[in-house]
Amino acid sequence: MLLVGRIKQERMKFKTSICTKTLYNYIDKGIFLKLTNKNLLVKKNGIKRRYQKVHKVALNNVKGRSIEERPEDVSLRETVGHWEMDCVISGRGSKSVLLVLTERCSRHALIFKMAAKTQEEVGKTLDKLERRYRNSFKKMFKSITMDNGCEFVNQNIIEQSVITKKKRTTAYYAHPYSSWERGSNENTNKIIRRFIPKGANISKYTHKEIKRIEEWINNYPRRILGYKTASEVYYVT
Repeated sequence: MLLVGRIKQERMKFKTSICTKTLYNYIDKGIFLKLTNKNLLVKKNGIKRRYQKVHKVALNNVKGRSIEERPEDVSLRETVGHWEMDCVISGRGSKSVLLVLTERCSRHALIFKMAAKTQEEVGKTLDKLERRYRNSFKKMFKSITMDNGCEFVNQNIIEQSVITKKKRTTAYYAHPYSSWERGSNENTNKIIRRFIPKGANISKYTHKEIKRIEEWINNYPRRILGYKTASEVYYVT
């Protein structure tokens, strides 16, 4: 369990110490008030999904730059500044969506509320980001990998700077039906769904509430990061 790992990582000392297995057993037995396996982000004995890696061509985006052209160091998560991007949609009756960016090396997340799942809204959101970071944007967002959804297929909207009209980042497109190629994004979306369940109307969530979710995700210890948080890794590297 992450709590035990975090305690070890912080070298915290207590009069009594328990191992991860014992902690899971306590939860199963109901020793902790109002805490069950349903409350855990990572479940005990979780079964890892298996994917059939069959690469298909995106017929709706034949001109998009394929993930096959992405440098090896990006795939290996060796450098910070390479992101995955996706949308989390509302339930039926609402057009509002969340644009979610996840940095591949640190798993740091950025979440933005958009009025609709369109190319124009994606472009406006990235333009706001570029205006915020100005000259640092190109260094912070070296590349963005996404699926071939209709809101992303205009590569020029993703890559062209709103300030200089030159290239501000490099867009890569995953293969169709290959969610494992954006695994960090998929995991971030799964965590978001703990706060905003499927079927929920995203338009009813304030920007403050969404930023609170973003902060929770970025300050949650990860085993894959040596029990550090995404923010700790992102802002140090």
